[in-house]
Amino acid sequence: MNAAGLSYRNAEHKDLAQIVAIYNTTIASRMVTADTEPVTVASREKWFAEHNVPNRPLWMIENSEKQVVGWVSFQSFYGRPAYDATVEISIYLDDTQRGKGLGKAVLQYCIEKAPDYGIKTLLGFIFAHNEPSLKLFRHFGFEDWATLPGIALLDGRERDLKILGKRVKP
Repeated sequence: MNAAGLSYRNAEHKDLAQIVAIYNTTIASRMVTADTEPVTVASREKWFAEHNVPNRPLWMIENSEKQVVGWVSFQSFYGRPAYDATVEISIYLDDTQRGKGLGKAVLQYCIEKAPDYGIKTLLGFIFAHNEPSLKLFRHFGFEDWATLPGIALLDGRERDLKILGKRVKP
């Protein structure tokens, strides 16, 4: 348990429905994901299977009462062996838990744990209009490594995607 009262456990297949439910609550905001319609559990099976305990964890985040407040994942970047030490980090909090500072605790935990999984580089793929997420990642020293202008079309409006990166120390 860390200072924010959070604990982390490896996701199990039985958690997939809750992972999908939390993810789907972010779609309507057009701030977090490029999905424009809710996803299904079936559509996330392959994604779930790509995570594994030894090097690509998918963690359920629980509060001190053991209630799930979100999930976080390390996902392979670009799928080529030369990038094995690089991951995209994704943090999703239950809609009742957002804005409480939990994102800071989760991101700090991920930075600290990354070397245990052979990870040297963390990446965040964040829409340029998602100021809260950009602020969170920059707080921890993530730097702007790329901007992909107008790459996403959300409700008829082109949106930029920023790639923020951070090297972590073993």
